[in-house]
Amino acid sequence: MVNGSRESRTPRFEPEAVRSSVIAAISLLAFAGLVVGLVISSPNWPAVQKQFFSPKHFNASFWDVAGGFITNIEMFIISMLVIPVLALVVALMRSFRGPAFLPIRVISAAYVDFFRGVPLILLILMLGFGLPALDIPGLPRSAFFWGLTALSLSYSAYTAEIYRSGIDAVPESQRSSARALGLTQWQAFRYAILPQAIRNVVPALMNTVVSLQKDVALVSILGVREAVREAEIYAARSFNYTSYLVATLLFLLISIPLTRGVDWYVERDRRLRSQTMI
Repeated sequence: MVNGSRESRTPRFEPEAVRSSVIAAISLLAFAGLVVGLVISSPNWPAVQKQFFSPKHFNASFWDVAGGFITNIEMFIISMLVIPVLALVVALMRSFRGPAFLPIRVISAAYVDFFRGVPLILLILMLGFGLPALDIPGLPRSAFFWGLTALSLSYSAYTAEIYRSGIDAVPESQRSSARALGLTQWQAFRYAILPQAIRNVVPALMNTVVSLQKDVALVSILGVREAVREAEIYAARSFNYTSYLVATLLFLLISIPLTRGVDWYVERDRRLRSQTMI
């Protein structure tokens, strides 16, 4: 009976939903048209269009910038393989209980505090220019390597705190029950705590992935010829900035689907959790 009443009410709300969608679409188009009109009517628009939106320079710079963007994707993929593992190790170090693990907790806390406190761009500069300058035998000198290292260290500190929040959200009774069954502290983490903790923080982790995909461009300050660096090289050679538009569109081509995918997953996870609670 309840289901029937719900179904009978659904059509009543459909016209209102359609009307609201139409009004929202018209408002959005009107606002976009107003902005475009203001920009085009500007007396400097022809010069700006020539300098930033030139089809000729777009075509000329596209393949160089796209080739550099492949380097961005490589850095992103490698970082995504390193960061979750390193962050999980740090989070576990901070979560161990007992006085015997105090030194481990102090080290992990210092790690998180330091790498979260230093701006990423400064960390890239210090590692990329400072450590190779020491000229230590066997120490890599590659800007690509040190850029990846800086990204991994910085993001693993933030990700470790996300993991730790998930671990702390697991009820203490879960840990106590595992220990009562004779599991060691590590076994309790592995079989009882971590599966629940990771599931709780997956939406937050996915938002970090979106941020990382954009921040790999900061490695360009070390001279790595990725998309932004290739755009800079072309702009310096041609005195035209359309190559930056190419780089922007390439990043949007990846970041928008990632963002929409994250939103879909978060909504799906929220819906599943609400159904489980019911």
